[in-house]
Amino acid sequence: MTWIAVLKGLVVLACMAAGSACMERAVSRVLPQGRKPLQRIAPYALFFVVIEMPSWVGDENPLYLLPFFLAVICCCYEGTRLSRLVAALLFYILVIPVNMMVDTLWYWGMAFKGDDAVGIFLKAAVYLALWLLIRRLIPAGGAIQLPQRLWGTVGALCLAPLFGTLSYSIWNMRWRWTLSFDYDELTKPLAYTVLPFVFLSALALLYALTVFSRQERLEQEHQLANLREIYYQGVRQEQAQVRILRHDLRNHLTVVQGLMDQGDYEKVRGYLDQMAQSPALQGSRRICANETANVVLSSKRAVMESEGMEADFSVSLPEALSIPDPELCALLGNALDNAIEAVRKAEDKRITVRARADKGMLMLRVENPVGGTLKERKGCFETTKSDKSVHGFGITGMREIAERRGGTLDTLVRNGRFELIACVPLTGD
Repeated sequence: MTWIAVLKGLVVLACMAAGSACMERAVSRVLPQGRKPLQRIAPYALFFVVIEMPSWVGDENPLYLLPFFLAVICCCYEGTRLSRLVAALLFYILVIPVNMMVDTLWYWGMAFKGDDAVGIFLKAAVYLALWLLIRRLIPAGGAIQLPQRLWGTVGALCLAPLFGTLSYSIWNMRWRWTLSFDYDELTKPLAYTVLPFVFLSALALLYALTVFSRQERLEQEHQLANLREIYYQGVRQEQAQVRILRHDLRNHLTVVQGLMDQGDYEKVRGYLDQMAQSPALQGSRRICANETANVVLSSKRAVMESEGMEADFSVSLPEALSIPDPELCALLGNALDNAIEAVRKAEDKRITVRARADKGMLMLRVENPVGGTLKERKGCFETTKSDKSVHGFGITGMREIAERRGGTLDTLVRNGRFELIACVPLTGD
């Protein structure tokens, strides 16, 4: 019997390890994982404890586990504070109701005669199913991308399932000293009525996250596609103008030669000045080697030039960057949109952009004069536009992108100029 017990123990440990690995992988599909060794080990340890810890209906363990669960997820994964908190709550109400239902069957001897190995196997099987579902919903490298307001909405929707789960532990702490078996007989059937719906609610919220994130990504890609179309239309126009200039070059030379033969050098100078103003002889649209950055910056520079603004660009970005094109587009596009909006109200019309990729970091600085009075709220400058319901999310969205990738984005005002400084790690570059 000894070797059977050893074999059984090994199988139980294997189930616990597999279940914890499944849940760790599931969370990493929603949030980018931290890079430090402890940040990679701690989630495995957390879910290893979760799958083993008894959590029957009315037990206090789910309540005691909550702060540790939130702390590990928030500290070991990247993203904004709100996104990490909401993801932690979401996975808590996914996992704990399953544990409570399975462990209650074990505790009361209703299903597998108090054999906790069967309970651990069942929990590991559910965790595996959750991992397979999340892997299907969220592709590898496609962590959830949402504005803060949507993360907040999902977090608020998590509260009802959360308190529905914790209520059994809270009320049992009130009744535990009465030795009331009537209370247990009442809560068990009630729990098996409520907890499945808590689990389904968590699944529905997880699916909603993926839908919202997919929509957000499509909007970013649509914005980038529009900028690309504008950029390539300009390129085609320039090419057409170059062909026209080349075709007419013989005629231009004939005119210049005739004016010189007449000794009318002032007219020659004026004619050459007119030719120099031709768009075909203007500078190239290519600002840097990266195609996405080039498209965005060229499009914004065209807007600035059309409105009489001075574009001071110094950008050195390689052809390939690990940051996705829609996110790079959002960073550069929103930064320049804000700068252009501010310069419209300022006397100084110069916008300075400095960007480069060096030593595994994308560094971006955008500087523009302050147009009007800026008000700061919760670490962010408020929009100066009249309709605040549809504006003011640009800097917040850029900060989300930077923080989600383990970087920073800071804003400050000095010497009458607004500065936006972003540093974003580039994995693999």
